[in-house]
Amino acid sequence: MRLARTGTQLALVLSVLALSAPSAVAAPVGDVRVNPGKAAPGTTVTVTTTACGKETYGKGESEAGGKFHLLPGDRKGVLVGRFTLPMDARSGTDTVTLKCPPRIKQTVTYQISGRPNGAVEAGFGWAAGAHEEGGGSPYALGALLLGGAVAGFLVRTRRRAAAARDSV
Repeated sequence: MRLARTGTQLALVLSVLALSAPSAVAAPVGDVRVNPGKAAPGTTVTVTTTACGKETYGKGESEAGGKFHLLPGDRKGVLVGRFTLPMDARSGTDTVTLKCPPRIKQTVTYQISGRPNGAVEAGFGWAAGAHEEGGGSPYALGALLLGGAVAGFLVRTRRRAAAARDSV
């Protein structure tokens, strides 16, 4: 019985890993990488490319961040460019276009995430005022979790006792 559960759990873990592998392989778009892949307004975005081959210069343009230059990076054949997203950049996708001599043109998109408005409520207690909006008692979730743990313990203890009686 234990082997059957372990086999099922192992199959589940392996299937999750297999399903996530294609997305990990497909992450880089061509020879261009944008870091961070999900940037907030005010963030400096770095674009790295090997698409220009032996060229030591290129130009780039972001729809949200404007024009920037591609200059040699720390490795041979790698060009790096940086731009800063303006504070009023809207959430969504931004397209970056890179051009290198003689006629190389690459485009890549990345996500712009919005900034949260106001402070984040944190600390002990019920989640962000849910009890004020009719969400129930702040102790309801704790009582529910404690009750579930006790019920699980009782079921487990009863099964062990039954198994002990059957083996005698």
